[in-house]
Amino acid sequence: ATWPAKRPMRYRRAMRVGPATPLPLLIATAAALENGLSRTPVMGYNTWNDMRCSDVSASAVEGIADLMLSLGLVARGYQYLNVDDCWAVRLSREGQLVEDPSAFPDGLGALVNRVHSRGLRFGIYADRGHRTCAFRPGSIGREAVHAAQFAAWGVDYLKYDSCWASGVHDVAFAQYALMRDALSA
Repeated sequence: ATWPAKRPMRYRRAMRVGPATPLPLLIATAAALENGLSRTPVMGYNTWNDMRCSDVSASAVEGIADLMLSLGLVARGYQYLNVDDCWAVRLSREGQLVEDPSAFPDGLGALVNRVHSRGLRFGIYADRGHRTCAFRPGSIGREAVHAAQFAAWGVDYLKYDSCWASGVHDVAFAQYALMRDALSA
């Protein structure tokens, strides 16, 4: 049986689409900024699903980039390689995120360039709270500094998390807007 057949009748009826289905129900819409970004789903690889906080390094990321190419994933639309949490170890005096020097000895900017040279886009992780989910430094109050840092490195994508941050929706939306605006500056 198909998925709808496993649901109660009220769900199966609601999911039927036919000639009498009003056109507005068939057209999906999404609210987005008119900046040309995110017009299609983001497809790629994220280190969190594989490594969590162990073994995240420049050499591992480059190996993943090579594997994505050799498996033909890039040709099939997988274009992002995202480094998730655990890459930053502290904040500099200027408030910048400092990457782990043993894992990223040439810095993240150099890694971004090497990933780009393979035809992939590079994503990075940050958190709107005081700390990331893995207790690394967060971006609260430093959105402009961190956005400028990501731009200087050539980062293409930001996964912006919510650990150690307010759970109040209005506060969360305002904090997300601060980073959105900083990235657009």
